[in-house]
Amino acid sequence: MKINFYNSLTNQQEEFQSIQDGIVKMYSCGPTVYDFAHIGNFRSFLFGDLMRRFLELAGYDVQHVMNITDVGHMVEGEDDKMLAAATRVKENKKSGRVPEGAIADPDDPYQIADYYTKAFLDDANKLGYKVAAEYPDSMPRATDHIDGMIKMIERLIERGHAYVSSDGVVYYSVESFPEYGKLSGNSLDKLIDGAGQRVSADNQQRKKHPADFLLWKPDRQHIMKWDSPWGVGYPGWHIECSVMANAKLGRDVIDIHTGGEDLIFPHHECEIAQSCGCSGESQFANYWVHARFLFVEGKKMSKSRGNFFTARDVFEGKVTGKPVHPAVLRFELIKSHYRSNMNFTKKGLSDSASTVMKLIELRQDLESRSDGKVAEVDLGHPVLKDFAEALADDLNIAGALGVMHTWIKSDHGDAALSLAIWDKMNSVLAIAPTGTNDDPAESAGSGGDDEGEALRLEMVAARENKDYARSDELRDKLIAAGYDVQIGKTDVTIKKKLA
Repeated sequence: MKINFYNSLTNQQEEFQSIQDGIVKMYSCGPTVYDFAHIGNFRSFLFGDLMRRFLELAGYDVQHVMNITDVGHMVEGEDDKMLAAATRVKENKKSGRVPEGAIADPDDPYQIADYYTKAFLDDANKLGYKVAAEYPDSMPRATDHIDGMIKMIERLIERGHAYVSSDGVVYYSVESFPEYGKLSGNSLDKLIDGAGQRVSADNQQRKKHPADFLLWKPDRQHIMKWDSPWGVGYPGWHIECSVMANAKLGRDVIDIHTGGEDLIFPHHECEIAQSCGCSGESQFANYWVHARFLFVEGKKMSKSRGNFFTARDVFEGKVTGKPVHPAVLRFELIKSHYRSNMNFTKKGLSDSASTVMKLIELRQDLESRSDGKVAEVDLGHPVLKDFAEALADDLNIAGALGVMHTWIKSDHGDAALSLAIWDKMNSVLAIAPTGTNDDPAESAGSGGDDEGEALRLEMVAARENKDYARSDELRDKLIAAGYDVQIGKTDVTIKKKLA
């Protein structure tokens, strides 16, 4: 099967060919853990997860790494995100978003990073992010790789790609790398500075070129600091991913690098310069694949507009007024093509909930009728062949879902075979994560929780006593609690909605 991806490096679709037959080395830029991850973050992360799962369906052994940035020093001239998080944590503790005692000292960036790392992993696991759920060793923390960063900086200095300025700061010399700007299209004469940041005139005088970017900054007063040949201090932002990708994937040139389009410049541009400058290779990643932005109800997501939502906000019902199952949010975030801006809407969530419920109900029916029989199926099956070929066309998720929806309406006389097809599709879509406490199949069962079941039984009793006013009152309570209520001649069935 021929697989094509749009390569941001060449601005065109290209046939995918891994460096090593059957193996894909893939790196995705992960979260800076100074707050809860928002739905825009997860849109980018989940597109990478979709790519990984599809490549596995196509038969590749995918070695996928995503970093955790727990060193908050971003780029010169910007506020330190981990230290600035202290103010936000105090506000979140007052509002109850961060439970009392969860972060004993909100002025300690290490405690903040640890709390939000655990929160991110919890959210990612619920959303079926495979690295978080099954391969936590593939999610390195920047603070565990400081030694590697120091060694890479030393190597860059040795090779003439970096220098120590008059005030002891180590900078990357962009003029030493003629291809700087090849990913973003930003040539050096267009740039004021290589990281897109505000630079004081004083700092500018210490640089060889305005675009040179920070690798290490000595600062004994900073709370997050490490020993180095250039003094006690901390690393720049960009060096982290170059080091962790090499350390965890064990190769100077990897197959695929993913992230949001906002990272193309400066972050990914700087990664290329660092990695190639250190290794001497002409490439860092052969395929650069980027997801576009997420909008909310047609507008850019921002706190000032009141439309800035974390994944937890969606789960807890702060978007729609009622809780949303993680499987529904996952489906909503992956159902749009990654190279199109996504418009996140309440109606979209509702539509996704209906689709997920139909798929879950179909699987429950197939499982009940298969009598424990297990069928074998592969991509030679016409349905799976069409499903995979759609995804092979630059992750054409709309085409893949079209194949799936057509198949849903078909005859499923051979329940075991249909169940096997369903599971193969779900290995990519992951709308029913297995092995977690959040399997939507549980939520989509024919009953409810203890409170819902109590209301149902009371409603049955009211109808038996012909107390229809009380029955209607109980029905309304069940609906308000998020249940579908079906009234039969002698019984009442309830089903928990997913959103």
